[in-house]
Amino acid sequence: MDFELMISSFPKLLSATVITLKLLSVSLIIGLFVGLLFAILRLNKNIFINKFAYGYSYLFRGTPLLVQIFIIYYGLGNLIGNNEFLKSSLLWTVLKEPYWCAIIAFALNTGAYTSEILRSAFQTIKPGFIEAGKSLGISSRIIFYKIQIPIAIRQSLPAYGNEIILMLKGTSLASTVTLMDLTGVAKYIISTTFKPIEVFIVAGSIYLFMTFLVHNFIKFLEKRYSY
Repeated sequence: MDFELMISSFPKLLSATVITLKLLSVSLIIGLFVGLLFAILRLNKNIFINKFAYGYSYLFRGTPLLVQIFIIYYGLGNLIGNNEFLKSSLLWTVLKEPYWCAIIAFALNTGAYTSEILRSAFQTIKPGFIEAGKSLGISSRIIFYKIQIPIAIRQSLPAYGNEIILMLKGTSLASTVTLMDLTGVAKYIISTTFKPIEVFIVAGSIYLFMTFLVHNFIKFLEKRYSY
């Protein structure tokens, strides 16, 4: 075991976590809004709207994240790059960058899972809360924003915490589209030293520490907002 390599590679891998955390945070923020939107659509009584939202959720939950990244980066990128009209659009400016392709894939993927988490949370809200709001003369819109959404967020915290951890580990796939995140830098160091065990132990330890922080933060929120 080359401990000297492990010590020397640690600062490089640690600096690469900045990219990993950026990918994670931006994807989760976008995915949360996408998930909330599609959770509301899933609760809609209109069969076409409901099935459209279900189709989105089924598609992104039913296919591997790696395949989604490849389709967006290589598939859509080549399709738009070969079209002169589309190449001059804003769409090409976004899709030619691996960073934004990864963000789009991660956000759509986590949005699909988040929509199902929030949908189930909405459905577990006791009717008494809504009836109490109506009895006080509160409008349905205010009830939804002030009562249903806060309760749904509280109830979905444990499941959403798991989704954050899964998304954190999923960001390692960004290295497949040339992004130098934590895993990408680890692969580069391995290609120059030919010592994968030592490097991946350090990289895995960093992932484990970030998972530890997320896990405990979610546990704190659960205790803080439990009722």
